[in-house]
Amino acid sequence: MTDAPRVSRHQDADVLVGDVASALLDRIETAQARGDVPHVALTGGSIAESLHRELARRAPDSSVDWSRVEFWWGDERFVTADSPDRNALPARSEFLDVVGVDPAHVHEVPSSDQVATAEESAAAYAETLRARGVESFEVMILGLGPDGHCASLFPGHPGLAVSGVAVTAVHDSPKPPPDRVTLTFEALNRARSVWFIASGEGKAEAVARALADEGSVEETPARGVRGHETVWWLDEPAASALPTLPA
Repeated sequence: MTDAPRVSRHQDADVLVGDVASALLDRIETAQARGDVPHVALTGGSIAESLHRELARRAPDSSVDWSRVEFWWGDERFVTADSPDRNALPARSEFLDVVGVDPAHVHEVPSSDQVATAEESAAAYAETLRARGVESFEVMILGLGPDGHCASLFPGHPGLAVSGVAVTAVHDSPKPPPDRVTLTFEALNRARSVWFIASGEGKAEAVARALADEGSVEETPARGVRGHETVWWLDEPAASALPTLPA
């Protein structure tokens, strides 16, 4: 059973990032208090990098045991490990390494200098998920593209129809670099909570389509991702095309 998506609106990007950071730290603390080792999936992009820096800044004041959290990515660019296009690179340098997460608990998608093809990378990442026994993610953090894509699931792309596997390769991405590895809808939806984070007026139309009563996953892939709880964390510019609620 999944609940209807909830929209959380914030004045601007700075307030948005601060509130998401507080909520994520609280969520991890709560999971650890009940005895869990939470699995958290990170995303890339400028708003994610701001979030990672804010998490690192607030970490010393939290009670999170960073040795008991496992981190993943919803998607990754199939490039060399040291490429600035990698989502993992800034997440490590600005957050994970700063707070001292156990390197064994940071699960990167294999890079192009580790395996030969995106298909091999996808298979290896899926095997790591299986080996770690990841039945669900505590929080799946996702960005949103202006075209409505999430992770590396793009409108009209073959990856939208992949089933029976947790991870798939993506080629000819409409957004460079062209080769990528992404969790499938089946894996993305294995989350206690899905958090979409969007900032800026350039995302407003895609946000509105994703949350509309009608529409297709083929046109707006973000419509295909739901956790047991789904929260859309938005600043006011990103929420500006949503219907105005009656007073």
